[in-house]
Amino acid sequence: MRRLIIATQAVDPADPVLGATVPKLRALAARVDELVVLADHAVGGVLPENCRVHLFGSPSQAGRVRLFTAGLVRELRPRPLAFVAHMVPRYAILAAPVTLPARVPILLWFTHWKRSRTLVLAERLSAAVLSVDRRSFPLESGKVHAIGHGIDTDVFACAERVAAAGPLRAVALGRTSPAKGYEVIARAAELAGVELEIRGTSGTAEEREERDRLVRLGARVLDPVPHREVPALLATKDVLVDNMREGALDKVVYEAAAACLPVLASNSGFDDVLPPELRFPRQDAEALAERLRALATVDRNALGRELRARVVERHSVERWAERLLAVAEAARSRGATAVEQP
Repeated sequence: MRRLIIATQAVDPADPVLGATVPKLRALAARVDELVVLADHAVGGVLPENCRVHLFGSPSQAGRVRLFTAGLVRELRPRPLAFVAHMVPRYAILAAPVTLPARVPILLWFTHWKRSRTLVLAERLSAAVLSVDRRSFPLESGKVHAIGHGIDTDVFACAERVAAAGPLRAVALGRTSPAKGYEVIARAAELAGVELEIRGTSGTAEEREERDRLVRLGARVLDPVPHREVPALLATKDVLVDNMREGALDKVVYEAAAACLPVLASNSGFDDVLPPELRFPRQDAEALAERLRALATVDRNALGRELRARVVERHSVERWAERLLAVAEAARSRGATAVEQP
């Protein structure tokens, strides 16, 4: 029996930040006999019948560790292909004492710029590290496998857009973190005469402070939308703008491109999808304003179709799941354990 265990924060298609995890779980489930999901919380009825969910949500850290470990131990027979820690390095560390003696390799999926001691230890304990691109993992490691971002190109389907009579309609999506560079986007939109809408969660004190600062600067910052409503929002816009710092490849860039929406982004890691004329220097509002003005004069529907083709080829959720399972199969066949290089 082909089985896989994955630990993730949430199984909730409506979650503005974590909702994109659900299509990934469905794609994995379609390729294995049984998928076991360990999650802090989950919505019922959103995964296929061959999925089993163990919840480890608890008011206390000790309770979460106990429930996480109990659920994992219960699922180690028959032996799974691998244990996957999804975006939370601590999951790999918690799993290691029980998975490594059972010869179950740990795979760490991580795509972010932030380096931490927890991440360093998780990388060492993992047989392989999975990320969008080698540049989207912040440590030097020979274990990194670039497998794309895993975009549901059926949900993010191509939408033909009718040119609006008024100014270009731009949107920026994501947490209201200083790392997102929203101030530069807002300044560029003002310079170019573009209508900008920022939508993002503000879950930390830093994000709430940044949100308030952006509002004081005159930016239009609205509430986030559930992830399942993002395609409808993108269909009403002319361009998505992303200014995340280097090292993190925001999934919304790929989602927008899959929906045939032109994208402007500063991060060099998007070079396999976005040509040079759709990228800009991160701190340069004038350069971004110039890109916005130029975009107003091109056939945006044709450009959007070109971007979608690249996402379908390189970043679809089907391709992501197949690559993840190929790495898991290889790790298991090698008997790969902690600190070994692929």
